[in-house]
Amino acid sequence: MVLPPDSLTNASVAARLTNAVNEKLTNNLIQKQNLVYLELNGCSGNIISLLNGENPDFAYALNSMVNFRYSNSLMVAEGTEAIEQMMNVLDEDFILAVEGAVALKNNGLYNVIGSYQGKPLTGLQAVSMLGEKATHILAVGACATHGGVSAAKPNPSESVGIQQVHPQRKVIKLPGCPVNPRWFLGTLAHLLLYGEPQTDHLDRPLMFYSTLIHDRCPRRPFFDQGIFAEKLGDPTCLFKLGCRGPVTRTDCPTKQWNGHVNWPIGNDTPCIGCSQFGFPDAMAPFISYDTTRVVKDE
Repeated sequence: MVLPPDSLTNASVAARLTNAVNEKLTNNLIQKQNLVYLELNGCSGNIISLLNGENPDFAYALNSMVNFRYSNSLMVAEGTEAIEQMMNVLDEDFILAVEGAVALKNNGLYNVIGSYQGKPLTGLQAVSMLGEKATHILAVGACATHGGVSAAKPNPSESVGIQQVHPQRKVIKLPGCPVNPRWFLGTLAHLLLYGEPQTDHLDRPLMFYSTLIHDRCPRRPFFDQGIFAEKLGDPTCLFKLGCRGPVTRTDCPTKQWNGHVNWPIGNDTPCIGCSQFGFPDAMAPFISYDTTRVVKDE
């Protein structure tokens, strides 16, 4: 069963999905699945964002929903013991979530995540082995979906997204810099309950990435009336300062961030299109005062 995006429009989509998972697990209607969360070439911004998640809470949801088998940052084991735990998962069924880009330079040696059998274990090797065995692959954040900041020009590490390492596999992509906790946990819960969610042509879950920010922005009436901000802090439409809302598809205007507290435009900052493929290079410059000239009535 795949839930259509129009049935998942309220502010508690991820919470409803994760609660449903917990209820079915409690009643033995579904079984826990193993989860490997692999951090590659990036800033760890996604794992930090996930740890700040509320309703659903990241730690509670993961402890309740899955068997959390490996995480570079969060597991107690370290060194050889940690790598061996990751390798042991290869003989079992598991979901693979990957944060960060894959560095290809020098056969992956620009991103070493540990040591295995006396040799450096690169991120490229790890994602290649795990991706071949995983039941599902989630690319978490901009770097994992298309290279992101790690692949920004001049890209000395030759970083790429997960899809380029596994071109024949379906990779569910959750772009964002960082990803919103709800996008990851809601997608994970959907996998456990119903299988793969409905995605667009770029493999983004439609329940989170279907609608342009511009179409749900509370400042849209100013755009329609041609009333544009001239400087940061102005309460009107930020389009002429470089806002990327007209080309960016996420639910930020209605669901927001940090426990539904705020979002960039709500804080008088233009959207920089961090969840769009090609970010950051394709979205730069983030602020522009020269796109068009605002002419005031004299």
